[in-house]
Amino acid sequence: MTKLEVRAFLYQLGCFAILFISVRYLVAVYTHLTGLWIPMTAFVVATLLSPKFKAIKTQEGERLFMKWIFMKGVREIG
Repeated sequence: MTKLEVRAFLYQLGCFAILFISVRYLVAVYTHLTGLWIPMTAFVVATLLSPKFKAIKTQEGERLFMKWIFMKGVREIG
C-alpha cells in the first residue's frame, strides 16, 4: 500500500468511527431500540453517511479523492 492509500484508509476509518459512535449514542438515548439493534442501526447509518476516500494514480502522480453524499461530485483532497 502506498502512503496515500494508507491515508485514505485512515480518513475513511476515522469518519466512520466518529459517525458510528455519535449515531450509536443518539439511537441508544432517543429510541426504544435494545440489544443488537442499536449497533446495527448505527452501522447502517454510519456506512451510508460517511464520506468515501480513494487514492488514484493519475498522469500527474497519485492523488487523494473524496466523494460524499452531501457534496456534488468528487473532490480532490490535499
